Amino acid sequence: MNQHQNRKDDHLQLANNLYTNTDAFNELRIIHNSLPELAFSEIDLSNNCFQQKFEYPFYIEAMTGGSNKTNKINEQLIKVAKETNLPIALGSSSIALKDREQAKVLQQLRSEYKNGFIIANLGANCSAKDAQYIVNLLQANALEIHINALQEILMPEGDRDLKWINNIQQIVQTVSVPVIVKEIGTGMSKQTIQKLINIGANYINISGKGGTNFAKIENNRSNEPASYLNNWGQTTIESLLEAKQIDSNHHQISIIASGGVKNPLDIIKCLILNAKLVGIAGTFLNILLTSGTEQLIKTINTWKIELKKIMLLLGSKDIDQLQNVDYILSSNLLNYCKQRNIKI
Repeated sequence: MNQHQNRKDDHLQLANNLYTNTDAFNELRIIHNSLPELAFSEIDLSNNCFQQKFEYPFYIEAMTGGSNKTNKINEQLIKVAKETNLPIALGSSSIALKDREQAKVLQQLRSEYKNGFIIANLGANCSAKDAQYIVNLLQANALEIHINALQEILMPEGDRDLKWINNIQQIVQTVSVPVIVKEIGTGMSKQTIQKLINIGANYINISGKGGTNFAKIENNRSNEPASYLNNWGQTTIESLLEAKQIDSNHHQISIIASGGVKNPLDIIKCLILNAKLVGIAGTFLNILLTSGTEQLIKTINTWKIELKKIMLLLGSKDIDQLQNVDYILSSNLLNYCKQRNIKI
């Protein structure tokens, strides 16, 4: 097994071992509606993103790939996506640029989910040519370009040249499918989001801290850990509040949320804060590894029903109406908003 595959297996094991339930989403409380005046049968979970209609407002977020062990995980996740009719983002496909066998794995995954919405995944340092190659290889419907500055500086073999913006611009402007610029669990500020808008990015995944913690993962792999950086970044809720400061009607951007989503209520909170779609990685990975494929399928199907129940409780018949739901923020979040000049 080569160094790349060893690293991917390390990430998989540590991501599951370090899986924890955080309370970051408890910083936002929804105001109860005693008179919903709505019927369960009237509720519509569908949502629009990438100029396409999705049956449900959440998807299986990128987790892993690039080794024999992690490829098996992706095979199971593809089965789950197919059985539940969810979009799925695959882990980084960079190894397929050099390894023909890994390229064949991607093609096999697509053949298993021929009509599904599949999102390819590459790092911000890849070329636009390589990005298009992976899109073509996977017949991907969209592409995630992940930005992971904190992970890179903590990873012993990580990049030290983090000049990415021009490269991302080339990818956004030339690749043939929608390009999502995605953090990997450290959140985004309104300044970062604005920079991405300025180079033409229309789809931005703020991916806040609270889920898979790559700082902890890399510090566990390192002989010289910098554990004081384990709590770096903004939470998903903080990042969504940052994103709300951008005039999305003017810029025509779609904000996608991920990072620490543990249950249907967390999804609802993301949608209340204007997220177009919500990605779940760590929670689904933990269920898959501890309870198996069928249990994950059962969980996802249960979540679909629970989402409708919560929307019924809120009197919201569709995703757009969720943005009219009243909520309050904790004193910590209010302080954050005050110091960041965020209007709420």
